[in-house]
Amino acid sequence: MPRRNLLAGSLGIAAGTATSLPFLVPRYDRDRRPARSRVAVLPASEYSEKLATLLWEGLKLFNLDVTGKSVLLKPNLVDYIPGAEINTHPLLVIAAVECFRRLGAKRVTVGEGPGHQRDTQLVLRATGLEQLLKEQRIPFVDLNRDEVVKVRLRAGYSRLKHLWLPRTALGADVIVSMPKVKTHHWSGVTLSMKNMFGVVPGGKYGWPKNLLHWRGIQQSIVDLVATVPIHFVIADVIVCMEGNGPLAGTTRRLDRIVLSDDPVAADATCARLMGFVPERVPHISEAAKFLGNMSSDRIGQAAVQVVSPATAFQTVQEFEHLRTKPNPSPAALR
Repeated sequence: MPRRNLLAGSLGIAAGTATSLPFLVPRYDRDRRPARSRVAVLPASEYSEKLATLLWEGLKLFNLDVTGKSVLLKPNLVDYIPGAEINTHPLLVIAAVECFRRLGAKRVTVGEGPGHQRDTQLVLRATGLEQLLKEQRIPFVDLNRDEVVKVRLRAGYSRLKHLWLPRTALGADVIVSMPKVKTHHWSGVTLSMKNMFGVVPGGKYGWPKNLLHWRGIQQSIVDLVATVPIHFVIADVIVCMEGNGPLAGTTRRLDRIVLSDDPVAADATCARLMGFVPERVPHISEAAKFLGNMSSDRIGQAAVQVVSPATAFQTVQEFEHLRTKPNPSPAALR
């Protein structure tokens, strides 16, 4: 069996049916939604050094104040599979570092705890990110093996009361989630909020963060983002993945970068760009009740307009209902 198919199917028993359970009652501490959120969708057709200029122009739309602050960039580095577009592109990560340094950040760190590959250095080296980080003298922290602190969760959907979380993430003034936009066979989509699974230490909870799967992926996403807030999102929507993501799908180009000061707004926007209805994604719709804005009338749109594709992203069968235009049934084709 090919390595990507083996990895993609290795968690079925652990995930079970808990990944899509409905949220029956709210279990959050307080409503933290801003009155309005901002999203910028930037056209970007290639991964190159030009990304730094494009990203800089986009960031200027948000008037970010990071002067003297510590910034943690959290890309999506899940594994290394030759030929597969499954990770946030290294050049986008480096461009983000350059921009936040230029904005006056005291320290910019890249941190990730891959969910599938236990050897984080292998992913860094194989993707080329390790060399780029060394050249730019950018510190990297393996969040799977960082020093951990016991933290009380600020939402209770998973019914967990505490998690041990990496000190680097907890100590950052600004956390920037940098997801690779993909479909996901257990959560429907993996965007800025699902990307935060990488701050849960594998050294404590195993690979691929088994406790979160047992307690329900959708529920765990909401609890985690309520506790470790995302301050900004830079989503890699240039080359995405559809089908049986996050490892075994096929590439799909959208030629975009999505920026936002609200992870819920960012994920709702990315879902729409994929041809999905964000209200049908449980963790997005629930987070929209208290963490951020999902409704278009509460999102200020900058740069290019959000347009759903003529053909929505393919998904596994369990998530066909996310599509704005579901595939016709066999009976309808006869």
